[in-house]
Amino acid sequence: MSDKISFKIITPERVIFEDQVDQVSLPTPDGEITVLPDHIPLVSVLQSGELRCKKGNTEYSLAVSGGFCEVRPDNSLSVLADTAERAEEIDIVRAEEAHQRALKLMAEARDKESVDYAALQAKLEKEFARLRVGNRYRKLPR
Repeated sequence: MSDKISFKIITPERVIFEDQVDQVSLPTPDGEITVLPDHIPLVSVLQSGELRCKKGNTEYSLAVSGGFCEVRPDNSLSVLADTAERAEEIDIVRAEEAHQRALKLMAEARDKESVDYAALQAKLEKEFARLRVGNRYRKLPR
């Protein structure tokens, strides 16, 4: 029985975070799940939202959009995310502008016949997650 999880989150561009942590909470289509040491093996799809991991008294927040996670029997958790940003890396002004652009595209799409609504909704969810995580991080005492 172990008291830590070997956690790694990777995007196509780089390794975003890698460390031994106490727990990880992940957004999935069925709701948020929290992985603790000795969790049962699991593979799940990720949804856009906030991923939180705790190490001691420190909590790290990341905005993720899409991907997969795998919990292995050896107390390791790997997240392969389409995109992921640490809260402190998020530029709030740019995130707000991107969110507004996504809202505008969604509104304009209602007047068009051949629109990929799923892609627009995914973009909107991604930008909303970035904004939420970035704003939450800015309010935390440092």
